[in-house]
Amino acid sequence: MNTALPRTPVLHSRLPNVGTTIFTVMSALAAEHGAVNLGQGFPDFDCDQRLSEAVYQAMREGLNQYPPMAGVAPLREAVTAKIEALYGQHYDASTEVTITAGATQAILTAVLATVGPGDEVIVLEPCYDSYVPNIALAGATVVRVALTAGTFRPDFAAIGAAITPRTRAIIVNTPHNPSATIWRRADLLALAELLRPTEIVLIADEVYEHMVYDGEPHASAASVPELAARSFVISSFGKTYHVTGWKVGYVAAPAALMAEFRKVHQFNVFTVNTPMQHGLARFMVDPRPHLGLPAFYAAKRDLFRAGLESTRFKLLPSEGSYFQCVDYSAISDLPEEAFCRWLTTEVGVAAIPLSAFYGDGRNQGLVRFCYAKRDDTLNAALQRLQRL
Repeated sequence: MNTALPRTPVLHSRLPNVGTTIFTVMSALAAEHGAVNLGQGFPDFDCDQRLSEAVYQAMREGLNQYPPMAGVAPLREAVTAKIEALYGQHYDASTEVTITAGATQAILTAVLATVGPGDEVIVLEPCYDSYVPNIALAGATVVRVALTAGTFRPDFAAIGAAITPRTRAIIVNTPHNPSATIWRRADLLALAELLRPTEIVLIADEVYEHMVYDGEPHASAASVPELAARSFVISSFGKTYHVTGWKVGYVAAPAALMAEFRKVHQFNVFTVNTPMQHGLARFMVDPRPHLGLPAFYAAKRDLFRAGLESTRFKLLPSEGSYFQCVDYSAISDLPEEAFCRWLTTEVGVAAIPLSAFYGDGRNQGLVRFCYAKRDDTLNAALQRLQRL
């Protein structure tokens, strides 16, 4: 009789350097210590009840089985109408728009559809934490280019110097997580000029497109025809409509790019939650909810910034997204992650270190707060932070 113990196979990790994300770590630490969680980027308030009712109605109507692989037609048509109204670019709903299981899946799928071993992908640091693992899963090489220190503006000379014959894609995020800066039309035109002689694909992460403040318009890759022709433009219903847990997003791209995207999408998630798609399509008939977001979030930003003015934090600009970065160098000389742990356990407010968004974990004395919270949550956090 074989009495050997069962043996678990040894896996050769495709992501050997990836552990638990800082967002999960800080949220767990906040829960453990009863801290106000301004770390992870999600709202603590409900979505519009009309949206919930639209989803419930779709369920009651029996719209609960598999939808088309690319997404239900009414939602794809609503996306094309929105993009054309805001950015002047027409996408064909049948061949150029796909509904995804959140923007993170859209970004991964765009990367897998675009690059492979031997290719290079430019990322602009600091950057959202999924980009680099996505590129690694595709077997491609990450090329890191730092945004300008202090301002987080794109350094087009550095981007140009990073382009090689092997560069297959570049990922651009505006409004930017974590810095809350935005690209403007002049930036997009400069990028278009830089990419013009190349076959480089642009993966445009625009999940905070409706959170741009102070009268500035969102500069979408879709608004520049030369860029739209080479871009996957990605957005998030979860971010826009305060339903991050629904994990529904979309991608728009020229038909030739979208055909390759859908080849990966159909074997990645195949399709996305049916009643939520129908509910979103019905809700989008009225554009006021997304058109009103700049004023809604600007009020929260201004409340939070005003409360921080009496502290020793130095406020960086918050031009877009729902994040506020601060310089804490007048408060502590701890490294960023250590400072965030101290802030959570001793002050009772959770934040995220910007070092988590860099490959080299560089320390600049900067942390990121999320102000997508109820006013009473923000005020509770401010009461604690004002002791500093």
